[in-house]
Order: sequence, then structure tokens, then C-alpha cells
Amino acid sequence: MQPGMLKRLQTLQDDLLKAQEEVAQMVTTATAGGGAVTAVVTGNRRVESITIDPGVVDPDDVEMLQDLVVAAVNQAFEQLERETAEKMNTVTGGMGLGLEQMLG
Repeated sequence: MQPGMLKRLQTLQDDLLKAQEEVAQMVTTATAGGGAVTAVVTGNRRVESITIDPGVVDPDDVEMLQDLVVAAVNQAFEQLERETAEKMNTVTGGMGLGLEQMLG
């Protein structure tokens, strides 16, 4: 292996570790039902909070509320995945190394 290549690989590894730390600190928020339900998730893929507008709580239609919660959480995770992919592409130059799968 060429000496310069080893240095570039070490730099890439350092950059990836830094990006992983930055991803872990990310917080994404998504809403469903026109803001009736808000989900907040972290880069560690944890649901941090769920906020429900009391006006959408209908004891006769719990299923709708459950659907809104699921939709908000899924949207927050999808947003997190997009932001993670963008961060990793910045580090790897879009080389497509499959790093997103390794990180999550």
C-alpha cells in the first residue's frame, strides 16, 4: 500500500468517527395530522418525545390517533435517515461504501 493511501484512509476513518458522533447528536422532528401529533427522534434512533394536541383525542376514534402517532414517528425516522445519508455522503464524497448500514 502506498504511504499516501494509508494517510488518506486514516483521515477518512477519523472523519467517519466525527460524523458518527455528529449523527448521534442529531434530533429530528416530524408532525402528522397537520401538527396534531409531533414526534422527536434522536440520531441514536430513540424516540425522545411524542406530543399530542388534546383537540385530536377522541375516545371514539383511538385508531386515528394511533395512526397519527405512527405516521409522525415514521416521518421523523425517515428524515433522520436522509440527514444521516447526507452527512455520510459529505464525508465519503458519495463513494457509496454502505456506511449508512454500518451506522444504523
